Amino acid sequence: MKKIFLPLAFLFALLLASCSGTAAPAPTTGGDIYVSQNLPVDYEGALPVRNQLALGTLELSQTDLAINAEQAKTLLPLWQALRSTQQAGGTAQAEVSALLTQIETAMKPEQLQSIASMKLTFTNMQEWATANGITMGSGGGTPGQGMGMSAEARATKQAAEGITSNGSGGSGSKLPTALMDAVITSLQTQVP
Repeated sequence: MKKIFLPLAFLFALLLASCSGTAAPAPTTGGDIYVSQNLPVDYEGALPVRNQLALGTLELSQTDLAINAEQAKTLLPLWQALRSTQQAGGTAQAEVSALLTQIETAMKPEQLQSIASMKLTFTNMQEWATANGITMGSGGGTPGQGMGMSAEARATKQAAEGITSNGSGGSGSKLPTALMDAVITSLQTQVP
């Protein structure tokens, strides 16, 4: 069932994006990392674009640039599909990039500019996690990961990869998934 749902969710997301009247940003990919024309990642501690979009969307909800009901209808299935790709693991970067492009396309330029001006970092994500009761891990991840790195550099790398702990010493959860869940919940409350 999962193997059928993911391609169908992706196809649905592509169809929705093709109906959108907004011109798509021209993203590029550098290796396996999505690069946005709207959201820079060249400042110290910058979050990956996916996390900037998620956290930025949540932050916009407190402003006059909040996602409206019409945008929520378009964005909700895109965020759900993006979350599904993360859960599936091993998803082609092209699929993830296509979804991130569609999410950016569904947003207003002013919204993207506002998110870009936030210059969201690992610290912002950590503050969000703390405020929402999500415990950041302090030793999870792959053995040898971050060897020779400062604690701050290692934490930034782990945050970019979504490594967190649920506080019980277990395998933990992934913070990007928690961010996406929060965005999805927020969008669901706006869809009539």
